[in-house]
Amino acid sequence: MLSLIVFLPIIAGLVILAVPSSQKQIIRIVSLLAALAQGVLAVLIWRGYDPALPGITAGPGGSPLGSFQFVERVPWISLNLGGFGSLNIEYFLGIDGISVTMVILTALVSAIGILSSWTIQKQVKGYFILYNLLASAMMGCFVALDFFLFYVFWEVMLLPMYFLIGIWGGPNREYAAIKFFLYTLFGSVFMLLVMIGLYFSVIDPLTGNHTFSLVAMASQENYIKDAILGPDNVVWRYVAFIVLFIGFAIKVPMFPFHTWLPDAHVEAPTPISVILAGVLLKLGTYGMIRINFPLFPEVFQASMYVIGIFGAINIIYGAFCALAQKDLKKMVAYSSISHMGYVLLGLSAGNSEGMVGALYQMFNHGTITAMLFLLVGVIYDRAHTRQIEKFGGLASYMPVYAAIVTVAWFASLGLPGLSGFISEALVFVGAFSSETTRPIAIVSVLGIVFGAAYLLWSLQRMFLGKRRDDAAYDLEVGEDGHEHIHFHDWKGKLDLDGRELAMLVPLVVITIFLGIYPMPVLGMLTTSINKLVQVLSPVVMSQM
Repeated sequence: MLSLIVFLPIIAGLVILAVPSSQKQIIRIVSLLAALAQGVLAVLIWRGYDPALPGITAGPGGSPLGSFQFVERVPWISLNLGGFGSLNIEYFLGIDGISVTMVILTALVSAIGILSSWTIQKQVKGYFILYNLLASAMMGCFVALDFFLFYVFWEVMLLPMYFLIGIWGGPNREYAAIKFFLYTLFGSVFMLLVMIGLYFSVIDPLTGNHTFSLVAMASQENYIKDAILGPDNVVWRYVAFIVLFIGFAIKVPMFPFHTWLPDAHVEAPTPISVILAGVLLKLGTYGMIRINFPLFPEVFQASMYVIGIFGAINIIYGAFCALAQKDLKKMVAYSSISHMGYVLLGLSAGNSEGMVGALYQMFNHGTITAMLFLLVGVIYDRAHTRQIEKFGGLASYMPVYAAIVTVAWFASLGLPGLSGFISEALVFVGAFSSETTRPIAIVSVLGIVFGAAYLLWSLQRMFLGKRRDDAAYDLEVGEDGHEHIHFHDWKGKLDLDGRELAMLVPLVVITIFLGIYPMPVLGMLTTSINKLVQVLSPVVMSQM
């Protein structure tokens, strides 16, 4: 089932290859059907996953991380390297409570991105082939349990994203695409070196051979004595941890590696901004949780305070930058940087509460930020501008749109009753209960205040009050004697149409439902996070 959910979009891409370029509607329908089928599979996997089952283990002696289900494991590449031993790479897939939530998120955001792509007219065939390749690569990263396989999916993501921004983006799309590519590639090169070092430092107890298995790597007893990255070589393990961390931090993005994100978001078409914010950023923190921390738990313990500091910088710096923006899309981009800081803060706490909050924040940020970028795209389609000062009084003329914007912005703010509140509250509970991160948590609360400032100020300027004299739209008096808004060059329906409602309403429902009853996600996360905390440090273990 995991293979099917990973490769279904690629199958759709191969079908699209056989469809003539002129048949744009067929191309769109094939992509949508594949995305919906992927969503059905994700739900079946979620329903079939049982957090109480032990799952696989790392072999004799077991591993606290061995709680993976739906496992698919077969030999893939086997080479004799002579004096260097052998190369053993497996096609190894599996999910635990951490990855199953990301599988659901990826399927959801991918399907919504297809609907958002419905208006793409430029090179439609090439666009949807690349989009489906990207969807497969993202899903593959979340289910891969072989480091080499994970790396392959990680690198495959770069290619379609580069072209999707560079061909279908805004005026400065080439610059934004190259910047994104170079930043991510920089981190990937160092990740490759650490991956090779780990391969020659770990033995799979099931086969007796070197292995890329992340499950075996997380079990300290499987390290070869005196290996380069074995527990005895402290310096090299610190170096490996830092290098891996930087590679994942670029994707988060964490300050000071964040500068590629605003450019990429501003220039990317709306569906790609949705994918970028909704899923791709989560791969950075997912990589930390799945690879960085459990493989080097002692280095993580020594780095908790530093990680928390960078999380606080992300929270406050991102909020300050968002407050200064005049472009609505760039404001949302910087708010995304700020909210990913809460994930870093929760992870730095090293306890169950903080880490569950961080994972829940990843899921909620994916749905809320996807909604925000969709809403930016809706207003840009009508007004052909994203300048906040070009709007005013929109609530009177687009009440449905204004209502959904209000839900999305208050969810991003962390209003009780909406999903963002639960995850941020858990992050702060975890960070405050850890003596290491308690002072950082106190300072980070300022991010909520600044978040309220830029969100409420933007809401007031765009939707309340009267239309500005230099607004991006005119007022006309209709036959009924009332004033009606008229966007320049806009011929469509003023408020949200059916396709736009189909994109946004599911996200609104999820945001409200998980704000009232978060257990469908938290119940999946808790068991796996508790096992992870046991690996990182039994001392900081706390019960949920």
